[in-house]
Amino acid sequence: MRLGIFGGTFDPPHVGHLLAASDAYEVLQLDRLILVPAKEQPFKAGTVCASPGDRLQMLRGMVDGDERFTVDAVEIERPGLSFTVDTLALFAERHADAHLCFLIGEDLVSQLADWREPERIAELAEIIVLTRLSEPNDASFPLRRIPTRLVELSSTEIRARVRAGRSIRGFVPDSVAAYIAAARLYR
Repeated sequence: MRLGIFGGTFDPPHVGHLLAASDAYEVLQLDRLILVPAKEQPFKAGTVCASPGDRLQMLRGMVDGDERFTVDAVEIERPGLSFTVDTLALFAERHADAHLCFLIGEDLVSQLADWREPERIAELAEIIVLTRLSEPNDASFPLRRIPTRLVELSSTEIRARVRAGRSIRGFVPDSVAAYIAAARLYR
């Protein structure tokens, strides 16, 4: 079995996340892709706007009915800070016979060396960099780069649009837009 693990703040989850997940699912020939929202990311301290519970619900709504994807709240449910190495160790234990692919964006490659136990992360899972360009491996541990579609979109832009009272239709799935409106997020 081939499992993809795609973590992030997802504040909010948007079509760029969904397209990258879809591309990875197909290119890597995954059996399932698991989205893992972070409770708190040390590198984004103080910049996350929606609560972990809100982000979890938006992610669940985004992938509802799509059998390729599932959402796991392991990092939200874990007490204290949650580290990628702990999450991957848990998935390796749960799915002992699976090949794990850990998906990250190009923007995180330069930070990997500063993460807790980066060498262990590389032992637990194949590190897959979702990239728009074919670039050489510039990390001190093994990485595989796969192409994804170029989508000029960020969660920061979506939050700013909501604050400004502008439409986010087409930026996020309808279920996410409805949740943001109902919960009055990002205002």
